[in-house]
Amino acid sequence: MHLVLIGAPGAGKGTQAGPIADELGLRHVASGDMFREAVTRGTPRGLEAKGFMDRGELVPDAVTVAMVVERLKERDACGGVILDGFPRTIAQAESLDDALGESGGYVDRAIYLAVPEEELLRRLSGRWLCRSCQASYHEVFNPPEVAERCDRCGGELYQRPDDTRETAERRLQVYFEQTRPVIDYYRRKGLLREVDGNQDIDEVRAAVVKAIRSPDAG
Repeated sequence: MHLVLIGAPGAGKGTQAGPIADELGLRHVASGDMFREAVTRGTPRGLEAKGFMDRGELVPDAVTVAMVVERLKERDACGGVILDGFPRTIAQAESLDDALGESGGYVDRAIYLAVPEEELLRRLSGRWLCRSCQASYHEVFNPPEVAERCDRCGGELYQRPDDTRETAERRLQVYFEQTRPVIDYYRRKGLLREVDGNQDIDEVRAAVVKAIRSPDAG
């Protein structure tokens, strides 16, 4: 089984994908982790991608797709995968279909975690880190006991530039511009299941598993 998990930054893809993969006996393949691992291992594709990243450029679709396809051919992925963070563009989705089709495979389901934009901003823009031990806090979901101080070591808390509301708004704008067509792509193919991601973690997980197992198109 090949599943695609779609959701904006802050929608909870990373939180859900691993446990769901374990429950269904699948491998969780996150594009971000895959890139970092390939770069660390020094694979040819990883080094190619690193060149673009070091120059501050987007990794081209062709390189990204090639890395994913290589990953899907590894032994631990042969029993099926949940793709997290890929595909993000129509070109990537079409290339994935072509690559899977060469070996008789296909995308079985595309699950879209739908979360209101204001909630996404709330989740993304309240993160704080400890300068000393790098412990993570959130203004809403995991606030420190003492404002601007780490519960663990008493260190000063700070907010990274990419954790501000302004940066979160830009991230979401780019995401929806790129990925909304992908959502429509899978909907037209009858593969999309939309899940309310604005629920408790366990409720979202149960809804995703139900959507995966459902025979009816969403």
